[in-house]
Amino acid sequence: MPIFAEKYTIMNFKISLLTLLLSFSIITTSCLSVQVSDNTVATIPSEVKKPKNIVLLIGDGMGLSQVSAAIYYKAGKPAFERFSTIGLSKTSSSSQLVTDSAAGATVFSAGVKTYNGAIGVDKDTIAVPTIVEQLSKEGYSTGIVATSSIQHATPAAFYAHVKSRRLYEDITTFAPNSGVNIFIGGGLKFFNQRKDGKDLLAEMKAKGYDVITDQLPKTPSKNNEIILLAEDGMPKMSEGRGDFLPNATKLALEKLSKNEKGFFLMVEGSQIDWGGHDNDADYLIEELLDFDKTIGQVLDFARKDGETLVIVTADHETGGFTLSTDGKDYNKIKPTFSTTGHSGTMVPVFAEGPGASLFNGIYESNEIYHKMRELLAK
Repeated sequence: MPIFAEKYTIMNFKISLLTLLLSFSIITTSCLSVQVSDNTVATIPSEVKKPKNIVLLIGDGMGLSQVSAAIYYKAGKPAFERFSTIGLSKTSSSSQLVTDSAAGATVFSAGVKTYNGAIGVDKDTIAVPTIVEQLSKEGYSTGIVATSSIQHATPAAFYAHVKSRRLYEDITTFAPNSGVNIFIGGGLKFFNQRKDGKDLLAEMKAKGYDVITDQLPKTPSKNNEIILLAEDGMPKMSEGRGDFLPNATKLALEKLSKNEKGFFLMVEGSQIDWGGHDNDADYLIEELLDFDKTIGQVLDFARKDGETLVIVTADHETGGFTLSTDGKDYNKIKPTFSTTGHSGTMVPVFAEGPGASLFNGIYESNEIYHKMRELLAK
């Protein structure tokens, strides 16, 4: 199949279906939360069934045009079309109209709007408990999977508290005492090639973690696990990463689902964002399709399980990505970009499973945390 920069024929009926579903979801919403303050707690109607587990999948930099690309470039029906609930999230940070990934992830992990660059801290640089920390203390199992390093902004915001996202070695020091049951991603060098000379892999082992650096295991260990398969970020799909993300997610689900109390898993398709920053449509679309495949796998698990809420969203949109006409030919599209940075557009929120109806409507991005937290409240 030719690479994605080539022109493709528009499948009008598919994009019309996505537009119809999004419009219908917004118009018919009965659970709308708008203009929330930092610490507003979502109110859960008594008739809403609560989930036992939550899987939060974050497509970094994934706006609606990125989602639409799955419709045009995937052979077969995208997993995005399997969701019955669709909402929209407003992504601005506390400091700027256009958020970065650090502030954009901290809204999900800690429920506060904060400044760009902040990891697990509020606008005054005060540490805020994350959903991973809270649930771990309550007896839930927790996991983090990413195609970046685990010290990168989005995964880091779920277990670390630092004033700047660039403090990778400082972020790493939070891992041994994080309570996370399974880490999977890159970032090995921040454990064993540190400026301070510390060997944090030895510290992870001392805390009871199995440390794996060669390949993704076929089955999970009985112990906590940290699986680091790259010095920094994982390879691109075009560099042969293969099914790392769906397989890593499957491994995490198998491990975490053994807990009768329940679990929380965060999975990030990190490099959708990187393709946007590079204004590289091929890169972006390959990463998006890998993420879509992973979503489908999680939805299959949730449908069989019956007690798992699946949420798919983004921290922001990257690249000002659009699916433009190729000149005056309205039967062909040509992916284009308007920036190498982020944009301020709202991003979609997809939800399926117990409690999904709460994610209808238009709301501030930090409401996603409050909705999840209330759904898993004691």
